[in-house]
Amino acid sequence: MRRVEIDFPDDTFAALDCDSAQLAADLRAAAAAKWYEVGRVSQAVAAQIAGVSRGELVTILFDLNVSPMQESPEEALASAEALRQP
Repeated sequence: MRRVEIDFPDDTFAALDCDSAQLAADLRAAAAAKWYEVGRVSQAVAAQIAGVSRGELVTILFDLNVSPMQESPEEALASAEALRQP
């Protein structure tokens, strides 16, 4: 696994009321959610990035107002129709 370092001003942690471990987890979750939202990664990959299960990722997505469904309404209808056909 590769490691990334980011420097933050000292008052960042006080302003967010968290420690560096919590900030790292929050950043991983936010990045994973955004990359999933814009279609750069799948749910499975986003969960790996965030360091959580896919079920936990869905909760994170809801918390960040990101839909867990990345199909348009038209694509969802087409998928449902395809499932109906024998």
